[in-house]
Amino acid sequence: MSSPGAKDFYKVLGVPKDSSAPEIKKAYRKLVRKYHPDANPGNKEAEEHFKELNEAYEVLSDPEKRAQYDQFGTVGDFPGGGPFNGFGGAEDVFGDLFENLFGFGTSGRRRADPNAPRRGQDMESRLVVDLEEAARGVNKTVEIPRWQNCERCSGTGAEPGTKPEVCSQCKGSGQVETQQRTPFGQFVSINTCPKCKGKGTYIKHPCQECKGEGRVRKAHSVEVKVVPGVDTGTRLRIPGEGQAGFNGGPNGDLFLVIQVLEHDVFKRDGMDLHEKISVPFPQVALGAEREVPTLIDGAETITISPGTQPGEVFRIRGRGMPGLRGHGRGDLYVHLAVDVPRKLTEKQKELLEDLASEMEVQVGEKGMLGKFKKVFGG
Repeated sequence: MSSPGAKDFYKVLGVPKDSSAPEIKKAYRKLVRKYHPDANPGNKEAEEHFKELNEAYEVLSDPEKRAQYDQFGTVGDFPGGGPFNGFGGAEDVFGDLFENLFGFGTSGRRRADPNAPRRGQDMESRLVVDLEEAARGVNKTVEIPRWQNCERCSGTGAEPGTKPEVCSQCKGSGQVETQQRTPFGQFVSINTCPKCKGKGTYIKHPCQECKGEGRVRKAHSVEVKVVPGVDTGTRLRIPGEGQAGFNGGPNGDLFLVIQVLEHDVFKRDGMDLHEKISVPFPQVALGAEREVPTLIDGAETITISPGTQPGEVFRIRGRGMPGLRGHGRGDLYVHLAVDVPRKLTEKQKELLEDLASEMEVQVGEKGMLGKFKKVFGG
């Protein structure tokens, strides 16, 4: 006999109504592994099914509850609510089972030991280098404010000469028991000790330096080796230089995000470099040998052919930025511009005028200036 709208617990567990207790237990363990929240993070449907499994097993694993369910199709039809209200549900009844099977309780959260060693948090900071340092590599000293173990109390949190005492409320277990009576007997629920927060110890005399935290915040110097070829956005990992761990746990790591400053002469494009040089007109007209600077390799010589035009680009192989971890070198691209003098001597003017006349090019007053004076009677 079942009441309208009642859940079919046998169907939830996927077992027939005449199943034995071991068969029900076996089916429950198989399904609970499949639908446990830790195995299905963020899956609300699996979470709801997991709760139904616990509800079904709570009833069908208990002979008295199962008998009542088989007869009436439900349990707990008593004045003031069900006979199981107030004793904690499946968490209390089956907590030990889950802890033995998976290491976590039926709520889906692992029961962490507050006194177990825990790794410190990772940290991230910015490190600024110039373009030449990025090309050559450089050693830098970085000041990092971080939490580290208190030297005064050696990380215990207790004033020197004292030590954490065993919690008087939980006797060092970190848990307290609460007994509750129900129509089916007396049940015990186990909860985290409110006095020591589950640690099992209590600091009666906190360290004056860290106020019982066991850690203090201080500036910490870190020697950093910046490898050649880094670029803006490159992240360097320095193991063990992050925040201090807890209860003797290891430190976290430090991550440095590189920012490379812009250069006055060289512009970076990945592993390639670009620079612009100005060349006097006679050199581009007649040709010349010209030395150009590089970022870290000294001067290089380029050959300017007669008649080279403004905007010409010369490529010097292997004089760009190095690749990370020694993966080759980029190239240097030299962009040529013509240097036009702003002031000329009388001799230079005469020579240029002779050249213009020879090339039949109008300049000076014979050009636009002459036309201007002619129109306006200058």
